[in-house]
Amino acid sequence: MGQEIAMVAQRETAGLVASEAHRFSVVEIRQRVNLVQEVMQNIMKRDTHYGTIPGTPKPTLYKPGAEVLCVTFRIAQEYRIEDLSSDGHARYRVTCIGRHQTTGITLGEGVGECSSGEEKYKWRGAACKAELDYTPENMRRKKFYKNGNSVDQIRTEPADLANTILKMACKRAMIAMTLNVTAASDIFTQDIEDIPEELRTEEAGQPATDPELTAKWVKMATGATNAEALTEIWQAGVKEIQAVKDMTAYNAFKAAVGARGEALKKEHAASEPEPEAQQPATEPSDDDDVPFD
Repeated sequence: MGQEIAMVAQRETAGLVASEAHRFSVVEIRQRVNLVQEVMQNIMKRDTHYGTIPGTPKPTLYKPGAEVLCVTFRIAQEYRIEDLSSDGHARYRVTCIGRHQTTGITLGEGVGECSSGEEKYKWRGAACKAELDYTPENMRRKKFYKNGNSVDQIRTEPADLANTILKMACKRAMIAMTLNVTAASDIFTQDIEDIPEELRTEEAGQPATDPELTAKWVKMATGATNAEALTEIWQAGVKEIQAVKDMTAYNAFKAAVGARGEALKKEHAASEPEPEAQQPATEPSDDDDVPFD
């Protein structure tokens, strides 16, 4: 109970209800950021509350994760909806207002929009060949994918998606508000999962994954002859990969170092009576999942 009371006090001093204050101290800002990080590490689950989308530099915050942060900071959501729909087109713009649950103080806002003209809502797979043939030619298409596969699609009826479009706009606005109010934008990004795969790397503003860099450090880790050499390789590899913020290379390298460390342990166990091999002091752990600032 004492710890819970202390946590509540920490939230209240993290700048969320200080209505008389005109600015936050460095300590208050750090408390807020620290609390977001603690919730992420101890409460949130990867792929449920957040996830790492290929081609993005930071984890993407999902709606369940935003809800956890709102509970943590006692943020109530209030929505203001603009219906921008037109004939044959469903479109909504939503402003989510975050208010403190106890005081009613407005903490911040976030805006989100969704339209039936977006790629994933505008088209759907044809139910059968007869439906495809019956659909006018200007209302159907063939969708091609990077792997060379293709699928026949027809235009979706916007009215069938109106409720889905509205809910998606609300979700985007709510996540945007949560990131704004909790100052969590340095930890999470938003809505990258809604961007087509071919645009994600470009949208994130990050360099594309370098296969040669990945292969270089995976090969070096796999070829380490002892624990000491593996430690040196790990330290050097992380330094180079961090410099280019290549998350794909980092994950592959981390897995290779972990696998080689386990192999070295088994090799040592089979070569008694040699002294036990020391494991790399900096061998990656399961908690080492967000390496880049």
